[in-house]
Amino acid sequence: MKIMIVGGTGFLGYHSLLEARKRGHVADVLAIDDVILGDWFPRDVNLGFGDVFELTEQDLINRFSGYDSMIYAVGPDDRITPPAPAYEFFRIRLVDAVEKVATSARKAGVKRFVLLNSYFAYFDRIWPEKNLSKHHPYIRCRVEQAEKIIKAGEDKMSVMVLELPYIFGSMPNRTPLWKEVLLDRFAKGKTIYFPKGGTSMIAAEHVAEAIIGALENGEHGTRYPVGDENRTFNEMLEMMMSAINEKKKIINIPGFLAVMAGWFIEKDFRKKGLEGGLEATYLMRDIMTDYLYFDPEDSVSKLGYGRGGIKEAIIKTMKACYPDKFKETDQ
Repeated sequence: MKIMIVGGTGFLGYHSLLEARKRGHVADVLAIDDVILGDWFPRDVNLGFGDVFELTEQDLINRFSGYDSMIYAVGPDDRITPPAPAYEFFRIRLVDAVEKVATSARKAGVKRFVLLNSYFAYFDRIWPEKNLSKHHPYIRCRVEQAEKIIKAGEDKMSVMVLELPYIFGSMPNRTPLWKEVLLDRFAKGKTIYFPKGGTSMIAAEHVAEAIIGALENGEHGTRYPVGDENRTFNEMLEMMMSAINEKKKIINIPGFLAVMAGWFIEKDFRKKGLEGGLEATYLMRDIMTDYLYFDPEDSVSKLGYGRGGIKEAIIKTMKACYPDKFKETDQ
């Protein structure tokens, strides 16, 4: 295959690039110029710079001509808190822009398209009573994104959707978002206060295997929940702290207190003119105090990706977040 990776200098795009090359495919990249590329980035990759949010459909058709496959690995994800209204922010970037890219890809002759989506869309389907897409603008946009892009393929381009959970790992010259949105909050103090729940998680390298597996073997219109291990948040946090040789007591916040904390978060956002893609009170009630678990075996068998290595991936994440702590502990 000759693959165009949109967002190929980002976290998952970069790992997809490496996996595609490992399997003997030709892979090139379209990305924004936001990272210093060193010897770690393959020099023979045809790298084009451009912002898909700004480029016209004709610009994209010209860029995509000659490729038979595409990976769309561009955010934003739910950890970004935009100016209100959040739905407008995420719709423009996750629905409208991606529909433009997919339509341009189809018109350029691309035959297979893999979209990186969120496992929240999966839980929106299996937990209808929670109304996740109603309460959370980000989830609503992820659901709409998949629907629009599958439709954009028409009968000429196969579209596969990967619904991704918590992902651990690292890449050169980028600090994982985990640092700013979660870990820095625990930097001070000896106690971590966190809701009692859990999530599916996976190493970045296995996500890349699933992405290329979807290009090779995926079926049009299929949504694949991709994960590996189901872990409680306590287990996740313990592995994170252990990686930097720190011991912190973890206290699980009761559900009603978590919801109350979410109310105060929302109040602070409103004062600042912000709105989260995940509405904080419903996030605490319906997501963070529940267990976002699923059996990945069906996706594993169909996409052929590997499993394991969560602990090692978390260590890589922590090392990329806090390199100085690894110098101190000689890890």
